[in-house]
Amino acid sequence: MIRAALFLFTVLWGNAAFASCGPVIFDDARFTACRVDLTTDDLRLFLRDGQGDILGSFSRVQSSLPEGQSLGIAMNAGMFHPDRRPVGLYVEHGAQEMRLITSDGPGNFGLLPNGVFCMAEDRAHVMESLAFEAAGLNCRFASQSGPMLVIDGAIHPRFIATSDSLNIRNGVGVSPDGKTVWLAISDEPVNFHHFARFFRDHLETPNALFFDGRVSRLYAPDIGRADLGFPVGPIIGTVVDAGGAGG
Repeated sequence: MIRAALFLFTVLWGNAAFASCGPVIFDDARFTACRVDLTTDDLRLFLRDGQGDILGSFSRVQSSLPEGQSLGIAMNAGMFHPDRRPVGLYVEHGAQEMRLITSDGPGNFGLLPNGVFCMAEDRAHVMESLAFEAAGLNCRFASQSGPMLVIDGAIHPRFIATSDSLNIRNGVGVSPDGKTVWLAISDEPVNFHHFARFFRDHLETPNALFFDGRVSRLYAPDIGRADLGFPVGPIIGTVVDAGGAGG
C-alpha cells in the first residue's frame, strides 16, 4: 500500500505543466503535498472579492476568477480573526491589508519565532518575521503566520518530538532556490515536530511555515479532493487557464 501511494505521488508529479498533488507516508503518518513550480505555475493569495467581501471558500475564489480561468489547487493560508481578517501581515498584488506583527502573544501565531511567506519578483521566501522585517523585501503576495516549522534547516526550538498535541495541520515550505513552493497538509493528526520534520526531511525545504490546524483544508480536483468546512481567511492557490496551463 505504501508503494502504491508513493508511486501515485511520482506519477502525478511527472506532469510539469501545472502544480501537482499526491499522497505520501512519512514516519507512519499520511500527508498530501502539492508541488508548485513558480517558473510555470501562477500562484496567488486570495482574500476579498471585487466588492471587498472576504471570499472565505474555494468555491468563492473560483467564482471570482475571470471567464476562462479556474482554481488549480488551493489551501487556507494563514490565521485569521473571527471576522476572517488576517491576524498578521497580508499583501495581495502588492497592496498591504494588514501590517507585520513581531510581538509575542497567545496561540500558535504568538509561538515565536513566527514567519512570513512572501512571493517576490522572481522567487518565494519563507522567513522568520524579524529577519523578514530587516530584509525589506518587496512582496507581490505575502501572508504572516506562525509558528515557523523549519528555520534555516532547524526545527522550531519549542517543538517536542513526543508531544501529544495532535491536529490536522497545513503549511508551506520553499526550496533552497526559491523556485519551488510546497503546500502540504497532514491527512491525520500529527504534532508540530512531526509536521516540521516532514517539510525538512522529506520535502527538503530549509524553511517552512505553519498555516493552521483544525481548520486546515485542501482543494486539489486532480486527485478528487475538495475539503469542506466553515469559511476561512487568506487562501493560497494556483490559477490555470482553460487549457490547463498556468494563468
